Amino acid sequence: MNVLSNRLNSLSPSATLAMSQKSAELKAQGVDVINLSVGEPDFNTPDHIKEAAKKAIDDNYSRYSPVPGYPALRNAIVAKLKNENNLEYTAAQISCANGAKQSVCNTILALVNPGEEVIVPAPYWVSYPEMVKLAEGEPVIVTAGIEQNFKITPAQLEAAITPKTKALILCSPSNPTGSVYSQEELAGLVAVLEKYPNVFIIADEIYEHINYIGKHQSIAQFPSMKERTIIVNGVSKAYAMTGWRIGFIAGPEWIVKGVNKLQGQYTSGPCSVSQVAAEVAYTGTQEPVEQMRQAFERRRDLIVSLAKEVPGFEVNVPEGAFYLFPKCSSFFGKSANGHTINTSDDLAMYLLEVGHVACVGGTSFGAPECIRMSYATSDENIVEAIRRIKEALALLK
Repeated sequence: MNVLSNRLNSLSPSATLAMSQKSAELKAQGVDVINLSVGEPDFNTPDHIKEAAKKAIDDNYSRYSPVPGYPALRNAIVAKLKNENNLEYTAAQISCANGAKQSVCNTILALVNPGEEVIVPAPYWVSYPEMVKLAEGEPVIVTAGIEQNFKITPAQLEAAITPKTKALILCSPSNPTGSVYSQEELAGLVAVLEKYPNVFIIADEIYEHINYIGKHQSIAQFPSMKERTIIVNGVSKAYAMTGWRIGFIAGPEWIVKGVNKLQGQYTSGPCSVSQVAAEVAYTGTQEPVEQMRQAFERRRDLIVSLAKEVPGFEVNVPEGAFYLFPKCSSFFGKSANGHTINTSDDLAMYLLEVGHVACVGGTSFGAPECIRMSYATSDENIVEAIRRIKEALALLK
């Protein structure tokens, strides 16, 4: 008996979480699985941040916080945006949530009416179209393939805009591709958006600090975009704090008020102790952030060089985040060990069951010809994983 709401029945389950679960089941059976499916740093939260959280518990930060977060945390975010991004915000223009995931969803739910369109460049993070569906909006997918480094062009953006367009979701550095929009590329998109003043930009910048091409560029830096952009960010990726669940939006005060109204009815403010830890993440030393970035860059170089030697893979060089997104459609139609590969999801399952490496097929990222590998793991794991993948793929005929 399925009497779940139509809203829920229209959603797809998260493919990344499903793959993690499948690999965990194999591990529980004693299979040595190398997990390249998880989108989180493999580092521990820096010690000074953990100490701040322990102190917060002793200082009895155990009660409800204001819905948008403690003023001290919001002021720390204001300072971060000024110092790192040269962007002016006030604490009233910041709302903190239970992770950047909730921040994206809050923004979509606060902005989008049933039937309105949200442009989602593909490859996209699995949850974007589902969140738009949750708001009863229509995701409009704009596809950018590997030949254009997975980045949409101004012409593609303009072709997708209709009178129903409410927003564009822009993720840079990108999950799942690691692509980063340069200032010039953003300027090209801005030139189009300036013609359509009713389109908002949801700028997901959670991978801001995992960037291998220099300074992060935010679309909010363009004066014509500032009042139309909602920046989404958080502590998960830069500070290895995925489980602490602190994200935020920065944007025009009217939308922040709207998000606070929404959040006030269904989760209230995020975890009090995590907020104190996040405040120290932003105000304390940034050395661990750079150390982790350097480690990710080294691993990026390693996995790219190894993956380029895998016959049948088409590989580009990601400029940020910690994902490789090779094109693998050359294996479609081939089979081995009772597996036939028709999609990248089939290939991901084959690599898990035969090669004992967990990746995620590209279908749920809007790129059925690609496969996502996270290199947020040790150098040894990367070397061994690509060796296993190469071996397993060589069996396909």
